[in-house]
Amino acid sequence: MRSDLFSPDHAEVAQPGMTLQSSKMLKVALNGEVLARQGSMVAYQGQIGFEALGSGGIGKFLKQALTGEGIPLMKATGRGDLFLADAASDVYLIDLEGPHDGLTINGKNVLAFESSLSWDIRRVQGAGAMSTAGLYNCLFTGQGRLAITCKGTPVVLSVDQPTYADPQAAVCWSASLQTGFHRADQMGLGTLLGRTTGEAFTMSFAGQGFVVVQPSEEVGLDTLAGAGAGGQAGAGGMGGLLGGIMRQ
Repeated sequence: MRSDLFSPDHAEVAQPGMTLQSSKMLKVALNGEVLARQGSMVAYQGQIGFEALGSGGIGKFLKQALTGEGIPLMKATGRGDLFLADAASDVYLIDLEGPHDGLTINGKNVLAFESSLSWDIRRVQGAGAMSTAGLYNCLFTGQGRLAITCKGTPVVLSVDQPTYADPQAAVCWSASLQTGFHRADQMGLGTLLGRTTGEAFTMSFAGQGFVVVQPSEEVGLDTLAGAGAGGQAGAGGMGGLLGGIMRQ
């Protein structure tokens, strides 16, 4: 049988740990355990078992239910080769190198991470009294490797001057940065008549660090304009909360 499909470009990558099989697929040469987004497994070889972790524990589940932010996780354990992907999004690897190295990530962009990393759901600085999706994100700290996804080729902005991004497009940023939220539309007659820029809020960044912005706005995060996960959490009520706990 002969085909370009069988060229070395498509052969399995032979490297230890978490590596890029391609720009859109992650390979984990597993010898122990790794945490990954539920449903992200596309193939595996060897002896690997999978365990659903929900949102990463009861504390994180409660935060996710109340904020709409978090990561639905599974734990893969064993020995073998595990292949992960998320709707053909581009995959990038990031290494955190110590206790003072931190990264804030939109939960929707987390694909997998080593269990040596610590993470939690945190309220984004500058969010004020607003409590909708996009204002809570996942903070990763410690030492280890993680894989994130981007919809399209991102830009990495060095925060060496006033920097702003659409909160729906901001993938991740240095945990040391100070953040804020600003109304993008100037209130006036045009706004009252329904003529707007289409950008309800922008997110500001200051300090020393970087911001990764993807060329796509996550569906469902336009909650800064008034609807969204904050409303979703409320709409679910205690019944939805208890139902989720029972599924943990």
